[in-house]
Amino acid sequence: MPAQPPALAADGLQYGLNDPDPSVRLQATLAVGTRPDARYVEVLVSQCADEPDFYVREMLTWALVRHSPEVTVPLLLGEVQVGGAQARSQALHTLSKIGDPRGWSAITSELLQDPDDDVARSAWRAAVALVPMERKAGLATTLTTQLGRGDRDVQLSLGRAFAGLGEAAVGAALAAAATQSNENVRVHAIATQRVVSDPDEGFDASVFEAKRMLALMEAPVDVGGEPTTDPFPEFNTDQD
Repeated sequence: MPAQPPALAADGLQYGLNDPDPSVRLQATLAVGTRPDARYVEVLVSQCADEPDFYVREMLTWALVRHSPEVTVPLLLGEVQVGGAQARSQALHTLSKIGDPRGWSAITSELLQDPDDDVARSAWRAAVALVPMERKAGLATTLTTQLGRGDRDVQLSLGRAFAGLGEAAVGAALAAAATQSNENVRVHAIATQRVVSDPDEGFDASVFEAKRMLALMEAPVDVGGEPTTDPFPEFNTDQD
């Protein structure tokens, strides 16, 4: 078997993480994750706040998960409270991977509605991973305040969060959101309802069907009960 990477002192780890080459930073993080030591945790958490490379950040989370939650969780909770956007986002991501119930204490309504999309998305994922069973319905209600927010990727992340909570927990909250006056909220709510009830239906297809359904509901109707105009003429293949 190949030799394990040697243990590094905390100052040696800091030296490796200061290297401009991301592959060096990756190897330094791998080494301390392979041989966990409480001396490394503070350096790893600090690096999460500034690390520019996605793969190194993922390795930092892996290394932190390998350490004792008694050491990592308090530091990560502190980052969620006072850190910058990247620090909070990465701390939430790491807390969701650790899965310690204490992580739920970091999830607040303000965090779930954070104006930074990356922080909010991390908060949604962490909340679903950490929420106690009896708090799921309340979490679903809070998450409905974010329906209609952002671009496709943000809306997809929120839809996945609802799906992760399960239909029983989110049904009433989504049904109420589907009647709101804001069209973007209604579309997102109905599309999410479809994804929750049928995970095999893709998000884009669900959004299309939600828009189609709303258009048909709002189209003027003649005495025969049929819409007087085609809400989707571009899909009409009939020839004169």
